[in-house]
This record gives sequence, structure tokens and C-alpha cells, in this order.
Amino acid sequence: MAATERTDLGCALCIITGASRGFGRTVARDVARLMEPGSAFVLVARSGDELRALQAELGQSEAGKAGLVVECVVADLSDMEGVESVVTTCEEAFSNQIDHVILVNNAASLGDVTRYAKSFTNMAEVDSYLSLNVSSSLCLTAKILQAFPQRSGLRRTVINVSSLCALKPFCSWVLYCTGKAAREMMFRVLAEEEPDIRVLNYSPGPLDTDMQMLARSKTADPTIRKSFSDMFAQGQLLTCEESCAKLMKLLLEDKYTSGAHIDIYDV
Repeated sequence: MAATERTDLGCALCIITGASRGFGRTVARDVARLMEPGSAFVLVARSGDELRALQAELGQSEAGKAGLVVECVVADLSDMEGVESVVTTCEEAFSNQIDHVILVNNAASLGDVTRYAKSFTNMAEVDSYLSLNVSSSLCLTAKILQAFPQRSGLRRTVINVSSLCALKPFCSWVLYCTGKAAREMMFRVLAEEEPDIRVLNYSPGPLDTDMQMLARSKTADPTIRKSFSDMFAQGQLLTCEESCAKLMKLLLEDKYTSGAHIDIYDV
């Protein structure tokens, strides 16, 4: 743990999955402000146009003008080729002056919330969901850690964008809750196995994103659907910027217990 709060994240290689929109896009913007010269981004998403727009935006930012390298990988992480392309790009973007590797596992999908658990009889459908939301995170994280092994002078931080759904069951959200719970435990195990790595399960709270719009309109369970609609109507949803500011605070203070689940309301 750091004795005093840092003012930046060092000369970093930062990999963000699901970076093209929503919370991932906001994380990229905020991290860029906290990187030292010589840093690099590897931004990953399935949406090429939005990813390249973010690349251009960061290139025109203060960090971009100071030499920040921004690489885009348009890939489906549920495919092993997609994972491999991310790792290759990271290796190419890495330089000897980089002293901090940061991996933000943000990519996720809501899954089909129009049905209840007893309707999921198609194993291929469930496997497809878990491949994108669980398997890809483990495989990408493992490959990044192998590509950048422990050495003197190199910090490594792994962030899992978690959810209250990792801890609490939501009716008609069986895929999403299962995926989030599995990912959370996966990173808790990593923290136990690799004490030199800083691992954080960050729950960003109810964000005003496209996923929330789907939750309000598609959720089968009427009680859950109404709770989301009420939060929206009452202005209780958070902006990605509000939540991301709390995440940056956690990273700079660097006082959290590795592997811990930390909710935005705990910060």
C-alpha cells in the first residue's frame, strides 16, 4: 500500500475492454489525465467506429499532444483470436519506460433479461454468454500477466468492473448475476494467488447508460423493472463521470485490500 496518495498512475500501459462507450469510455478519458509521458493505451471493443472516435479524441487531448500512444483493437473477446490480438497489440505498445500495467476488465453484456432461469435450457446460449462475460476475462487477464511478468520496478493492477449483481440475486437476471458473481470470485482467487498484483472488484453503481435503458424496458420481473424505472424517474442514476471519479480516487490512494469488492457508495 502507498503511504501517501499518488498524484498520477505512472508511465502506464492501460488496457480497457469495452472502451467504446459508457463507463469504459469514461475510464479511458480519466486515466489519460493521470498518465505520465511515454504511456500507452490499448482500447478494445467490438464497435470500430466508436473506438476510433475515442482514439482521435484522446490523440487531441493534453496527454495525446504530450505523446500518449493510443492503439485500438476491434475484436470479439469471446473468440480466442480476439484475445490474442489484444495481447499482441499490448506487447507492441509496451516500452522499457513503462512502470505500470493496468488492465480494466469492463466489457460485459446484460444478457436476456426477458426470461426467468427455468427457461434457459439451451446450453449453447448459456455458454455463449459466459464465454464473453467470464471466460474471456480470465483468459485475457492470464495472458496479459504472462506477457508482463513480475519484475522489479513494474506495478501491475487488474480491475474488474463488478456489480451489486455479483452479490445479490435479481429475478430474471440469471445470466448477468451469474456472470458477475463468477468474475468476482475469479479475481478474488487471483488476488490470493498473486499478492504482488493489485486486484480490485469495483462496483460502479446504477449508471445512466444504454444497459440501464434495457433494464427499464426489457426486464421480465415487474418488481425489478419498476425499481429501475423509479430510479430513472427520480434522478437517482449516476453519471459515468461521477462513478469514474471514485474509481480514480481508489487507484491513486491505493489503500484497498487486494481482491476486495468496493461499491461506489463505499468510497
